[in-house]
Amino acid sequence: MKLNLLSCDAQRPDKRAIAKCIEEISLSIGASLSHELTDILLEGDAVDIEVKDKNSGSALRALRKLDIDYEILE
Repeated sequence: MKLNLLSCDAQRPDKRAIAKCIEEISLSIGASLSHELTDILLEGDAVDIEVKDKNSGSALRALRKLDIDYEILE
């Protein structure tokens, strides 16, 4: 499943937790790329990631917990 991460609405976003979440739920994103994508997301730009299908429910819950707005592309 492909997701478009739109924004993070948390007052004080936890960059480390967001990067770790992206790394854990994505199909092929490593630690350094997840930190780059987190910076891009927090600057206000959308980020596309591909999520493992078997973990899609828990991935969406984790994103909601971090106050990350997303849209499902596929």
